[in-house]
Amino acid sequence: MTMWNDFNDAEPQSFDLIPKGTIAPVRMTLKPGGVDDEGMGWTGGWASVSQETGSAYLAAEFVVLAGDYAKRKLWTNIGLYSPNGPTWAQMGRSFIRAALNSARNVHPQDMSPQAAAERHIASFGDLDGIEFLARIDVEVDGRGNQKNVVKVAVEPDHPDHARLMGVASRLGQSPAAQMATTPAPPPASAASTQTAPAWRTAPPAPARPTSGPQPAATRAPVTAKPSWAQ
Repeated sequence: MTMWNDFNDAEPQSFDLIPKGTIAPVRMTLKPGGVDDEGMGWTGGWASVSQETGSAYLAAEFVVLAGDYAKRKLWTNIGLYSPNGPTWAQMGRSFIRAALNSARNVHPQDMSPQAAAERHIASFGDLDGIEFLARIDVEVDGRGNQKNVVKVAVEPDHPDHARLMGVASRLGQSPAAQMATTPAPPPASAASTQTAPAWRTAPPAPARPTSGPQPAATRAPVTAKPSWAQ
């Protein structure tokens, strides 16, 4: 039994960075910031706003699910809005699109109705607990220290996606073939013969309740500051 007055058998601390470019499956969870804006389609209190810059973002934590760095945690903000222009929000939207493609096994060039539906979410709460393949990078923070971040989701067109995610590749299939093979789950006997990484068999993280209407598929550009940015 571990004794709380004897720390000789405690594991040493490790501050080694995960090497830049490492590809690993991750689970993303969101820290609610309490900010809603109906005009922007933000509901459920998931968005956060920086008091220093006025930028809005999703505060995301990533846990590595498998490999040499399993259980390591990383933190990255996903851009939603910046008073300095649209780039921050465009980067965030691109990341979320890629994460949905990676998690739902949708090829980035697939524009079929089924693929389009897979890239829709009812609210940011749908992203809380999502599992996908990510490329881990290294950047310098505001204090000059290096840290690991996740800014790129690895999509199904990557040669290692199917193997690392434990899914059948749909690369090269026509949209009709994808629609014919995707909706119905395999019979129990067939599913038992499929191989999947050990992390895929663990119970999923509990879903958090979401609220609010589903945002429209397209939204007119915002030309004025939202209420929380006044």
